[in-house]
Amino acid sequence: MDKSAALRVRLSPELHKEFLEVCKHEDVSASHVLRQFMRSYIDRCRRGQQSELFEEPAGVKAER
Repeated sequence: MDKSAALRVRLSPELHKEFLEVCKHEDVSASHVLRQFMRSYIDRCRRGQQSELFEEPAGVKAER
């Protein structure tokens, strides 16, 4: 796969740190996780199921 595009995302330093820590613990790159999410999002949108991706698990407050 030719990787020649980049995406800049703005997020809180806390979210960034926690995301990288979880990726490291799972021994997977942050880029891989984001690409995997993007593929899943595209697939769900094509099937009309994108809203499920944004449902918060019980007890988790959404960051806005």
